[in-house]
Amino acid sequence: MAFPANRILSGIQPTGNLHLGNYLGAMKNWVAMQSDYECLFCIVDLHAITVWPELGDVATSSREVAAGMIASGIDPDQSALFIQSHVPAHAQLAWIFNCVARLGWLNRMTQFKDKAGKNREKASSGLMVYPNLMAADILVYKASHVPTGEDQKQHLELARDIAQKFNVDTGKDVFPLPEPVIQGPGTRVMSLRDGQKKMSKSDASDMTRINLTDTADVIADKIKRAKTDPELLPDSAEGLTDRPEALNLVSIYAALNDSSVDQVVAEFAGQGFGAFKPKLADLAVAKLGPIAARMNELMADPAELDRILKRGAETANAIAEPVLAEAYAAIGFAPRG
Repeated sequence: MAFPANRILSGIQPTGNLHLGNYLGAMKNWVAMQSDYECLFCIVDLHAITVWPELGDVATSSREVAAGMIASGIDPDQSALFIQSHVPAHAQLAWIFNCVARLGWLNRMTQFKDKAGKNREKASSGLMVYPNLMAADILVYKASHVPTGEDQKQHLELARDIAQKFNVDTGKDVFPLPEPVIQGPGTRVMSLRDGQKKMSKSDASDMTRINLTDTADVIADKIKRAKTDPELLPDSAEGLTDRPEALNLVSIYAALNDSSVDQVVAEFAGQGFGAFKPKLADLAVAKLGPIAARMNELMADPAELDRILKRGAETANAIAEPVLAEAYAAIGFAPRG
């Protein structure tokens, strides 16, 4: 059976507080892909409960993420936008992959080690096996490509390993080996207070990130207070080596402006951050202001958001259910009625 050649699957957790890192590292790139790929975008609420019991209002957070994605340019008439738990095949295929994946593979996953920390024995089993669910998210649609950050490449490699082992063990070419898509100067956006730490919605200080719903004044203040160094901007990207905070702000400007880091430093070479930061603030406000306004409009009509998400789930189910049936048949399960 031929595999889809240009099908994208990607997702984002509904944990609230969408920020600049989510936009530049994921959603902005997804918007650009809609014209070249068949796209499915998933709000991964099953992943959100792996850190138990930090649940919160998952339904409201899911709508907020959907609103942020649409406001950023995801077109639900062109791309399927849906909630993970509304497509049962994700969890069903994940159980199969729990049996395919080897414990040694999971033990090498660095993200589990980072998230579990010193309390490894108290971590949920879901946190341990969530890379298998991520593999199911991708492979249940036979996705050919997966937009991902550098920090998730290991999980995509695991998905490829799982697909290959399943195909070899069953003697059936059920799943493709998906390829990562990593692009753009702002793929990995760092904290405004620590250039070596990824921007995160879970950071205790709100000053470390720019939220998509921040006002113009708040955005400007956060950029003004962002950590930098006393040196002037260089005339080439190489001059930002070992200057993580400077590189972060320049990379953010480049990503918002659809330019390269080299182009930005060429424009601002020899200037200090006292001159650069106001320009960055103006650019961020110009780009993010319309997104915040549209998000607020969408969140004011949760029934419409639910209608969009239901329609997306119907599209996703229509693709996923036959793939799950094919996997069941390859294993040798009795056919469903």
